[in-house]
Amino acid sequence: MDYKSMEVEKNVVENYKEEEMEKEETIISKKKQLGGIKTMPFILANEVCDRFAGVGFHANMITYLTQVLNLPLVKASNTLTNFGGTSSFTPLIGALIADSYAGRFWTIIIGSIIYELGMISITISAIMPQLRPPPCPTQQNCVEASHLQLWVLYVCLLLTSIGAGGLRPCVVTFAADQFDLKKSKHDQSQSWNFYNWYYFCMGVATLAALTIVVYIQDNVSWGLGLGLPTIAMALSIVAFVLGSSLYRKVKPGGSPLIRLAQVIVASVKKRNVVVTDPALLYQNRELDAIISSDGRLLHTNQFRWLDRAAVVVDGDDINGSSNKPNLWRVATVHRVEELKCIFRMLPVWGAGILLITSHSHWGSFTILQARSMDRHISHNFQIPPASLSIFTVLTVLMGLPLYERIFLPFARRFTGNPAGITCLQRMGIGFAINIIATIVSALVEIKRKAVAAQHGLIDQPTTVIPISVFWLVPQYCLHGAAEVFMAVGHLYIPTDQSPESMRSTAAALNSLTTSFGNYLGTLMVSLVHNYTGNEHNWLPDRNLNKGKLDYYYWLVTGVQVLNLIYYMICVWFYKYKPLEELTESIKETDVELANNKNSSSTAN
Repeated sequence: MDYKSMEVEKNVVENYKEEEMEKEETIISKKKQLGGIKTMPFILANEVCDRFAGVGFHANMITYLTQVLNLPLVKASNTLTNFGGTSSFTPLIGALIADSYAGRFWTIIIGSIIYELGMISITISAIMPQLRPPPCPTQQNCVEASHLQLWVLYVCLLLTSIGAGGLRPCVVTFAADQFDLKKSKHDQSQSWNFYNWYYFCMGVATLAALTIVVYIQDNVSWGLGLGLPTIAMALSIVAFVLGSSLYRKVKPGGSPLIRLAQVIVASVKKRNVVVTDPALLYQNRELDAIISSDGRLLHTNQFRWLDRAAVVVDGDDINGSSNKPNLWRVATVHRVEELKCIFRMLPVWGAGILLITSHSHWGSFTILQARSMDRHISHNFQIPPASLSIFTVLTVLMGLPLYERIFLPFARRFTGNPAGITCLQRMGIGFAINIIATIVSALVEIKRKAVAAQHGLIDQPTTVIPISVFWLVPQYCLHGAAEVFMAVGHLYIPTDQSPESMRSTAAALNSLTTSFGNYLGTLMVSLVHNYTGNEHNWLPDRNLNKGKLDYYYWLVTGVQVLNLIYYMICVWFYKYKPLEELTESIKETDVELANNKNSSSTAN
């Protein structure tokens, strides 16, 4: 080969390299332009429609089961809590799929489509007369839904439960992906504002569903009343897809459960190793780059037995040519701390189980209470029983701004915390308010039954008791006040305190508390129903006037008091995750390492 040929070949290679560098710079520039506030109209439109659909579908379902399918009280309520538990379990599967393989974007779309299929199915079943039993306006000697009719219902509810598995763990974390979460402590209050206003928008959608959809279901038809949420769910899918070109789509970082298992296995293998100096534990910035773009987790002294997994011993081969050791033998500090984060959150999540258990049947029981009370607002208009939840929503909508404008500045003066109080303290206040709400529920039920006895209506389940339904409003408002403190914290913890690459999984693990709580609630209600006798059963099948619902509420109050004590102990020992403070040089290094890692993965 002559000199000119070599020179030409050299120029071609250099031009190729320049073109590749330009392409890479263009890709990086486009990535920087993705996400941000411009994606929020599409995400919020999706969430508003989704929340409108979900609330419109579920809020009045106890009425559908007891008044249309003629199911007994406990069977109907347990059906809803069982499928509610399933809807809170499937997010774990959806989160693993999102974090490991599909990514949050596609998991949300697939979950939405499955959810929509379930809603279409139950809407059709509400329209077709052969899929429901004959009407029973007297609520005596009613013909219950047949096995076929119940199986149609179960399949519809199962589809919505599976669909929820793709939505619940991913939507909030996908919204968080659109923002730069590499923030200092001084920016934490902005994150709180984002979650507060996100929850505010969801409250508006809930309010619309509780007024419009529930009224149509009670006064027009169930076909139209379920059809509107079905249409809204379809619109939510369209809104989400329209913004697809603007979203920042975080790539899956591999199965987080495998990483956790690797840390456990490595620590067990090295159970006899002594950790002498935490500074000598294994670190590998390149290996962790793809799962630590918000900053690496720093070493903590909690659960120190796990630190053995990061001790380097003979045979670990940390300097191999691939710069990737056998992760079943040695783990980085960041990966060990990921597992510690989950361990720290588990007791706090556990406290939510008994709270959900206590609250799981409250919505169904209060709707049936309201149906027996005077619901007239004017001479010609009655408020639908399920619409009473608007008082909870209104309390939330008013409470969030009051929290932001009054409580938060007041708390800052005493705590010095930009967020006023920590999310765990905020949730603790919510636990306490829920106890007060349950006490009020018991007292109101005592009053309702006393009026029924006074007018000789104990044996007349379909006759309206002359007591205003607005006696139920205080407990709805108290539950709303509890949500102001609790719900935002439940959104905040999985995204802030979990490792960044496990946010969907952490949100799903958090939702397991709802799942276990619902199943435990079903067990508790079934035991109460089965062992409190036939004549004076606390939770009778048809006639709530003959029951002792107030006794059930006192039982629930005791459970919540014990749970609050447990929660306070958990908070006392909880340690927030320490995160590496990112400087510009560290950011640039980590971005370069992540890009190199992605390039090598593509080449392989």
